[in-house]
Order: sequence, then C-alpha cells, then structure tokens
Amino acid sequence: MKMTFSPSIFTTPKGDEMVVLAKADYDELLAAANARAEADEDADDIAIYDARKAGLAEDRDAPLPAEVSAALMRGDSLLKAVRQWRGMSQVELASAANITQGYLSDLENRKRTLSPDAAERVAAALQAPVEWLGMPNMTASTP
Repeated sequence: MKMTFSPSIFTTPKGDEMVVLAKADYDELLAAANARAEADEDADDIAIYDARKAGLAEDRDAPLPAEVSAALMRGDSLLKAVRQWRGMSQVELASAANITQGYLSDLENRKRTLSPDAAERVAAALQAPVEWLGMPNMTASTP
C-alpha cells in the first residue's frame, strides 16, 4: 500500500526540524503502524506455536498427565507423582532403574538430587521423558 502525504516541514528557532501533517494523514500512518505491529506479533505467535509443536513431536516438551499435575499441586515431588501415575512401588522402580530404594526415597523426599545417569535409568523404567524428572534432554547412553 503506497501512502502519499503532503507534510509541512519547518525548523524551529532552536533548530529542531518539525513535521506537520493533516489529521487524516496522521490517522493513516498510525493505522499502518498498528497493522504492522499486529502482523509482527502474529508472526511471533506462529513461531512460538511451531516451536512448541516441534518440541511435542520430539517428546522434548511432552505435557505432564493431569494426574501428575494434580499430585504436584498436592505437594508431591515430580518423581513420586510420575512413579505413582505409572502404578509402581518404590521397590519396583528402584529395581527397574538399578538404584536403591533408599536413594529413591531420598529423591522423592527432596533430600538428594538425581544424577544424570540415574535420571536416564529412572526415566526409562518409568517410560517417561527425562524432562519429566526435571532433567534436560541427554543423548548419552546409559549402562
């Protein structure tokens, strides 16, 4: 859209250049600027949507199940909430992840931190993305 304006340009006694244009021209400029801003915002929204969709496809940003979210709101740790959602006891998960039940209990009670190696094994045993355990996506293989 080509806009044509006939502004008046003058210099003030202090040397500032000023532009005066008709109200209709000002309104047209303002509308064009707002349209551009909305288009930029829409493009940003689309980019965010595309990134989130790609993350979900890669299981990088897989949403937590509602039951896990509810347990978190009750105060359970993320690890405990996912374990219970999977219907596993501490003993079963500890055995499947090759960690001790005491270590798992400490993790669930936030007394210890999950190591990257253990996180991979626990996530595999829970059949859940490692991100659900609060760990970044790791590509290293686990024993």
